[in-house]
Amino acid sequence: MKAIKGLALALVAATALGGCAGSLSGSSYSRSEARQEQTVRLGVVESVRPVTIEGEKGVLGAVTGAVVGGYAGSNVGGGRGSELATVLGAVAGGVAGSAIEGKVNTKQGLEITVKLDNGQLIAVTQEADEQFRPGDKVRVLSGGGTTRVTH
Repeated sequence: MKAIKGLALALVAATALGGCAGSLSGSSYSRSEARQEQTVRLGVVESVRPVTIEGEKGVLGAVTGAVVGGYAGSNVGGGRGSELATVLGAVAGGVAGSAIEGKVNTKQGLEITVKLDNGQLIAVTQEADEQFRPGDKVRVLSGGGTTRVTH
């Protein structure tokens, strides 16, 4: 039992650390994006709309929830009832853990519509870490499948 408790605590800690997901900020670059050429286009912000960027539901939250739920269920009743409670606890814990992980990783974002200098109208969604207002002159950087808007 002590081994199960230790495993459950380790998984809970790993889930908490896993909640520190990568940033979707216009100012944040992944390691693979560093030193990569990007195309720069200039434009003016047409509109800005607040949006929610949904968090990913990874395996870690589900596994952690299943372990914790299974352990909690195993302490209910005895015999066959305990086995059934363990299975039900693991299933319920897995579903709850996955949902919690998704909520923890949810971020506030902006949908920024930009009229480029060439007349093209584009929209980019990114984390709301920088303020944009209609009329702001901005740069749109694109490369490696990623596009971001910056001042």
